[in-house]
Amino acid sequence: MKFKSTSSLLLLLASPLALFATMETDRKIEAAAEASYNFRTVLETNVKVKANDGIVTLSGHVQDKDDRRLAEATVENLPGVLSVKNDITVTPTYPETSDAWMAFKIRSRLLVKGNVSATDTKVEVKDGVVTLSGTAENLAQKELTGAYAKDIAHVKSVKNNLVVQASTKPTMGEKIDDASITGQVKFALVSHQATSALNTKVTTNDGIVSVSGVASSDAEKSLVTKLAGDVRGAKSVSNNMTVKS
Repeated sequence: MKFKSTSSLLLLLASPLALFATMETDRKIEAAAEASYNFRTVLETNVKVKANDGIVTLSGHVQDKDDRRLAEATVENLPGVLSVKNDITVTPTYPETSDAWMAFKIRSRLLVKGNVSATDTKVEVKDGVVTLSGTAENLAQKELTGAYAKDIAHVKSVKNNLVVQASTKPTMGEKIDDASITGQVKFALVSHQATSALNTKVTTNDGIVSVSGVASSDAEKSLVTKLAGDVRGAKSVSNNMTVKS
């Protein structure tokens, strides 16, 4: 009887501690998501995060279904997250395929891609024709910016008027958090029809992206490496995918 009483007492004492630990983890999940590059810069704080016992609920509104997917991909691998309920609503400001929509998609693309500058690039679209103006640090950056713009659906052509102008200031790029990098890589794989995101696991540690899973061919494995390496903040990619024989 005494043993049972002692066990019950210990259980009562432990319960508040366990509850406090769970609440602390939930608050850390919320803070990490809200502080991430994707939530602050790409989603512009339009998405709210609420964690309860490791179950994360996303709410708010975004302009595009791709942003909705990016929000989920960003939080689902945060430490302590068990599952994600995505209640974000898509409320487009611009009709899909319109000039304004294409300009929005190009600006969003430049925000998540490495070796280009969204802040130094002005994007204008008229009748499906994109005009890029502003500055690029080198010819490679200029050409890459144009390629990303041309890759957006319904763009007819790109007039690349970026001026190559080497920066005289030291480059102090914003450090991109691992959760944002992982989210961007997973989103890139989901968006690209030639890769299988379902068969691919992505983790990031201090900017180093690790990919594992199964690729249907050497070409798919190489493509996954390229897509991951193109993400803003990715320092290097370790691709451990196995190729189906």
